[in-house]
Amino acid sequence: MFEKIISVFHDEEKRSEICIILSAAAVLISFFWGHNFPVDPGWIAIILCGIPIIIEAVIGLVTRFDIRADVLVSIALIASILIGETFAAAEIAVIMQIGSYLEERTVAKARAGIEKLVDLSPQTARVVRNGGEEIIPSDDVRVGDVLRVLPGETIVVDGVVLSGTTSVDQSVMTGESLPVDKQPGDEVFSGTVNQFGSFDMKATKVGADSSLARMIQLVTSADAGKAEIVRTADRWATWVVAAALTVSVLTYFVTGDILRSVTVLVVFCPCAMVLATPTAIMAGIGNLTKYGILVREGDALERLNIVKYLMFDKTGTLTYGTPEVGEVIPVDPEISADDLLRLAASAEVRSEHPLGKSIIRKYQEKYGSAPEQPEAFSMLPGRGVSAMVHGREILIGNTELLSGNSISVPQDAVSTVDACLHDGATVMYVAMDGRFTGFISLSDTLREDAPVVIRELKAMNIRPVLLTGDNQNAASHIAEVIGIDDVHAECLPAKKLEMIDWYQESGSKVCMIGDGVNDAPALKRSYVGIAMGGIGSDIAVDAADIVLIHDNIGNLPHLLGLAKKVIRTIHVNLALALLLNFVAIILAVLGIIDPIVGALIHNVGSVLVIMNSALLLGWKYKQTV
Repeated sequence: MFEKIISVFHDEEKRSEICIILSAAAVLISFFWGHNFPVDPGWIAIILCGIPIIIEAVIGLVTRFDIRADVLVSIALIASILIGETFAAAEIAVIMQIGSYLEERTVAKARAGIEKLVDLSPQTARVVRNGGEEIIPSDDVRVGDVLRVLPGETIVVDGVVLSGTTSVDQSVMTGESLPVDKQPGDEVFSGTVNQFGSFDMKATKVGADSSLARMIQLVTSADAGKAEIVRTADRWATWVVAAALTVSVLTYFVTGDILRSVTVLVVFCPCAMVLATPTAIMAGIGNLTKYGILVREGDALERLNIVKYLMFDKTGTLTYGTPEVGEVIPVDPEISADDLLRLAASAEVRSEHPLGKSIIRKYQEKYGSAPEQPEAFSMLPGRGVSAMVHGREILIGNTELLSGNSISVPQDAVSTVDACLHDGATVMYVAMDGRFTGFISLSDTLREDAPVVIRELKAMNIRPVLLTGDNQNAASHIAEVIGIDDVHAECLPAKKLEMIDWYQESGSKVCMIGDGVNDAPALKRSYVGIAMGGIGSDIAVDAADIVLIHDNIGNLPHLLGLAKKVIRTIHVNLALALLLNFVAIILAVLGIIDPIVGALIHNVGSVLVIMNSALLLGWKYKQTV
């Protein structure tokens, strides 16, 4: 029990909550029954909440000459104490600490994304030496070493394939879900996963020079250029402090009444100003949670308000990230489209390749049952599969599979194939008993609400940009369909950072939305990062400021519209607070109110601010196009 109590006081957040609760209770007791105590209970609030404010203000003023709202609060606290207005000082301290606590609650905790990236790196490598294999620590791999990579293993360093053919999952680098075929002479990258065949490779980049290590470094340093936003209340604080001190001093010299002078400081105390931003932001965050949007960084909505470009990753963001069968086109007049699909599905039924699984899924959707098992099956890494179906040899794969078996595509089918490739589709060629039979096109599926989202963004004067690791054909096709004019394809993580920097150096802030590990550096470097929380990697989520929990990009206009509404609410809150303070100052200068009444009046401002912010909870975006 005692240990639990001690742990509470070691937890900064819980300690703040306890101090605020005790202080608020002390203020209430001071107001109603304070005269019954030998020492005013308000001193509890002054000690627990007021002294930390004063210390923080002094440190900021001395070390950085940072004149913020807490400077004026400290002056009002000290002045109220000096003239014996303990309740006024206590009330001010509690209100300010509540505002500070609300702000801190909107700030995300430390992230673990970098550690997860490090976990992607294998700890050992299989080195080929003197005709045999030797397992060594991955850190001991040197440039020129020959490494053997087995199916399912993660590639340790960058290198070039020496022998063997395979397919490699490069989604950690490119974000694309489809494996990439590799053969001798092709480059492979650290952190990517070997899918099917074993191969030997020569190490070309090791240690800190490898692709995965460079990406870890990018994630670590990518947000170094993200400007820290200055809170609205603090931007106004210097002028408020100067005005308050000036009016207070003038009041004393004109009237000679120290009580009036202190009352001016009390009513000038920016409690409502301090509450203006955090209450609006928290209400905005509460609104967004109802739409499956998680705001991880407290100031993200403030930053989102001034974004001019919204950069989209393609796969998994604008599309679902899974290949789907588009067209099944037979060339052999004796084979129908249904027959071709049936043969292809049976040939692929034992395949682990994503394209093969997509064909099987299409067959099951159409016929409601699993394909027949082949009599024989063999995987041909980097090319496709070979199978015996009903005594017929079925080959299904890429052009290399056809050429390796001296099978050519008829001239009358070439134009159809080229049209599919131009639209960004992947083509699977099918041959039966040594002759070309037809082909199946597969492509990623566009999210239904993507075109509407793009139109809404344009209506909000936010320019959409496609920033993807996919090939130019696929990127251009998707962009054309949904109406994106700015397209940048074949972008690896470092290239995405370069593009974000290029746009932001022109003076326009960029928001990036993505889902993969490869998007993490870009999410951090952009002024605001938005991650797909459902299908997105943990690393991407950890790097983002905002998360779409259900991957619903249709809520992006609501998010952006609410960000603008939050800022407008903050400005209204500040205007209300200043207007009420102005009226109270006049009353204080005229001697109509004392410090206690002044404290109660500026509390009215705090209540109005909270009520106005609460309206954000029910705000809804109205579609414009």
